[in-house]
Amino acid sequence: MTLFRLLILLCIVTSCSAQPEKINGLSFVASPIPIDETHTKPVVNVGANYAAIMPFGFIRNLGHPEIVHNTDRQWFGETRSGAKQYIEQLRKKHIKIMIKPQIWVWRGEFTGYIKMSNEADWKTLEESYSKFILEYAHLANETKAEIFCIGTELENFVKERPNYWHNLIKKIKTIYKGKLTYAANWDEFKRTPFWGELDYIGVDAYFPVSDKKTPTIEDCKAGWQKHKTTIKSLSETHAKPILFTEYGYRSMDFTGKEPWESDHTIKSLNFEGQTNATQALFEEFWSEEWFAGGFIWKWFHNYEESGGEKDNQFTPQNKPVETVLQTFYKTE
Repeated sequence: MTLFRLLILLCIVTSCSAQPEKINGLSFVASPIPIDETHTKPVVNVGANYAAIMPFGFIRNLGHPEIVHNTDRQWFGETRSGAKQYIEQLRKKHIKIMIKPQIWVWRGEFTGYIKMSNEADWKTLEESYSKFILEYAHLANETKAEIFCIGTELENFVKERPNYWHNLIKKIKTIYKGKLTYAANWDEFKRTPFWGELDYIGVDAYFPVSDKKTPTIEDCKAGWQKHKTTIKSLSETHAKPILFTEYGYRSMDFTGKEPWESDHTIKSLNFEGQTNATQALFEEFWSEEWFAGGFIWKWFHNYEESGGEKDNQFTPQNKPVETVLQTFYKTE
């Protein structure tokens, strides 16, 4: 073998080995209790290498400027000490961590609509959000979390107060030195103004992909094409990898039509649609170099009691789709 061909081969091998490991993540739901090995072992069994830990802050309504967080009225897993305990237990299983603090508006109203009516309230909200998010930036630094998510689906807050967000990112970087992302809603990410300051373009990937009652894999893959083109283009524009900070489908009819739909009055049950839509997403994205991976929505601590044959919510636990998840996660 000539020296030239040897160098070419070496470059190819080096390039292949330099490809980053895919983030095969679970959105690990906060619970009222501490966790132990009985709760973390199923995370390993499904092949996950990352978990999103999600402490919560609460707002009274969409126009209220104060965030209540880290109180004894919250579930254990929603607090700072609970998040830390979860991280410590998952670390024992060599699971990497994204800390993803989230806001819950009373009665589940959409956080993207949060909007203050005057400047004084905007300032109060900024101060309150800073206290909330910087507390968890310190936790991310303390626990050496691999990724820190600076916010989730806060489009109007971002749109109305862009300077605040640019300054907030600077403050976070003085505390935490790991990778940063923001979880933009599927119809928001194109307008998020600070991707250049973060490490991942984070997308909560509830894109509509099929209007059919039981979509096939091919239906969903076809439905992804227009979205995928836009997603890839944004990745190229900012030279940043795409991270699906949330993805997943409910086990119900028309699961690909409005995948964000969480209405509990919907009673239909459809495992085939959920399985097909999830497999299509994996086939479309997991092999792409510009795609970093994602966190499936959602995974509960009490595995044996979660999901199952009568559950039409998002969790893949104890459903046919879990086999799809395990297949793709364990082959990475």
